[in-house]
Amino acid sequence: MKTVSNQKRVYRQMHNAVISGVCAGLARYFDLDAVWVRVAAVVSLFFLPGLAVLAYVAAVILLPRREL
Repeated sequence: MKTVSNQKRVYRQMHNAVISGVCAGLARYFDLDAVWVRVAAVVSLFFLPGLAVLAYVAAVILLPRREL
């Protein structure tokens, strides 16, 4: 059986970071502008504040840094 390797990974982008690079890394992964990901993060803070903060902190802890 052949294994398919996908080189596309999510990283925290430190060169484009505002706080910790999570939104910049997600924007790079999904090929979006980082501003839109940051706007979505702020909007999610209003509708689901506990879940949004928990997800952001988990992403800061779990995602590896990429200096680039």
